[in-house]
Amino acid sequence: MQLVQLESWRSFAKDGDDYLKTALRAATKRREVFTAEILYNLAAMAIEKHIMALLMFHGDLADNHTMRDLILSLERHLSLEPELRERLLFIDAFQEICDQESYRHTPPSEAELAVILGAAEEVQAFVASHLTRSGNG
Repeated sequence: MQLVQLESWRSFAKDGDDYLKTALRAATKRREVFTAEILYNLAAMAIEKHIMALLMFHGDLADNHTMRDLILSLERHLSLEPELRERLLFIDAFQEICDQESYRHTPPSEAELAVILGAAEEVQAFVASHLTRSGNG
């Protein structure tokens, strides 16, 4: 089966950059407005958009949009560093969004939020370096 690059991958990468930029700025300058829960969601959206951009670049889509599903979908094309993989799975533990009856979320602590924001930056760098190596950055 031949995979065909999905054109809107650039838009997803830009959206990921924008979500991450907002999260990082808000984490340092607007904490009275941006709670840990909001920052978590911004970082998670940045990660999702970046991974989706890379998947779309490879002509693929995620099976679902939990961190675990994004990882599994991405690993069809590339391998992640084990430490980054573990940080992404860590992020997944804060929300269970797939089952409406058992929906739960736990706001991260400040230390956990630092790990989450760091993981989002790592994903951004991973995606950018892959796209740059492919001549599409």
